[in-house]
Amino acid sequence: MRLLLDTHALIWWVTDDPALSRAAWDAIGDSANEILASAASAWEIATKHRIGKLPQAGPLAQDFVGSIAAEGFIGLPIGVREAEAAGRLSGPHRDPFDRMLIAQALAQSLTLISNERVFDRYGVARLW
Repeated sequence: MRLLLDTHALIWWVTDDPALSRAAWDAIGDSANEILASAASAWEIATKHRIGKLPQAGPLAQDFVGSIAAEGFIGLPIGVREAEAAGRLSGPHRDPFDRMLIAQALAQSLTLISNERVFDRYGVARLW
């Protein structure tokens, strides 16, 4: 299975936070699955760490590429078509990082690991 990590799921995995669900732990830890981390998460983590909102994400903020590589995850770049799709998504959810993850998951038929139930409104496959 190809899985895209929501930013909080990535942080919780890297920091061994028990807030990550058992199903998410199992799926991320399953070597048969391909785990992707979006450039949107790199942007979100670096931005929020810089302004003091994600102090626990220091290693990810300082070396996102190295940190995800150490976990065996694959970086997922943002394409122009996905950026356009994220901007066109309807609905009340306004978070630009989440909208990009939704667009990427839909465009590439990925299952999104997230506790965000609002994602279900967009027809994305979600595991939690």
